[in-house]
Amino acid sequence: MDKKIVDVAKLAGVSAATVSRVLNESSLVSEKTKIKVLKAIEEMDYHPNAAAKHLRSQRTMTLGIIVPDINVSYFSEIIKGIENKAYAHKYKVLICDSDNQIDKEMEYLGLLPDRTVDGMILVTPRVSDDTINDYVRKGYVIGVVGRAVVHEDILSCKTDNVKFSNEAVRHLVEQGHQQIAYIGGYSDSLENYERMEGYMKALKDGKIPFLPTLIDNGDFEETGGYQAFCRLLERNQSFTAVYCANDEMALGVYRACREKGIRIPEDMAIVGVDNNRITEYLLPSLSTVEQPKYEMGAQLTEKLIAQMNGNSVDERKKHMIESTLIIRDSSSYKRK
Repeated sequence: MDKKIVDVAKLAGVSAATVSRVLNESSLVSEKTKIKVLKAIEEMDYHPNAAAKHLRSQRTMTLGIIVPDINVSYFSEIIKGIENKAYAHKYKVLICDSDNQIDKEMEYLGLLPDRTVDGMILVTPRVSDDTINDYVRKGYVIGVVGRAVVHEDILSCKTDNVKFSNEAVRHLVEQGHQQIAYIGGYSDSLENYERMEGYMKALKDGKIPFLPTLIDNGDFEETGGYQAFCRLLERNQSFTAVYCANDEMALGVYRACREKGIRIPEDMAIVGVDNNRITEYLLPSLSTVEQPKYEMGAQLTEKLIAQMNGNSVDERKKHMIESTLIIRDSSSYKRK
């Protein structure tokens, strides 16, 4: 019975991806590691299926991208960076919109074993680290934007959610706000947890008590932000500022404030995240966190293509890109 690559990897004490590289004579593997893998292959009497190896060696020159919602400008700018960099390296791009559904993400990941794509880029995926690690252990190439996955062979590019959220909420505290609400994204989203952590840290540093009644969830969508803000108002818990985990939800807050006669920023200060194009042209203009979305997609793609082609990736595989707080009219009112 043919032994699996994962069994060889376990015996050699390396990843399945490393075994695959040895079998494909990649220059990325050190001589010492190569000897260990070859020894394990010999001990297990492992004979890779020739047809399967031939199929693995064939290139489609196509990258897959899985995004939660292609309509959100945050994702579309990342896609633009990926597509432009891929095109420069003569790769095509296949865009998969998961509609925020884990089942669809899992279905699209199946494009890897089907050999429809050479590699896959996941943008803020909802699938678990274990699922992603399992694919990489089988020798498939995956990169992640917006989240870091703990695995030596997985490239990632993200911003520091905790740091920029802390900075955004600290700005509101400095403006004199003592009751600050937080509208987060999906309850199971790592970005949501990290942005909430930054929010809570800023409250603690400002000696402001944390109130669970000032927390709600808007699923990173405009309608969700509108509904979350309305729920916050219905709780009769006084607050004068709201930090939204993305600009889409902040747009929903704007709509609710307009309907209810709440003035921005005099009655309610608002800060979002992403610096979507429309935020500068809102009345009043929205304070937000600029994430270099295009650069995140482009940098990750550059490294992923280098990895797929067996070239060394010089920079660290878990790359953090700096973000910038942009203060505009929606939070410029200083409370006394």
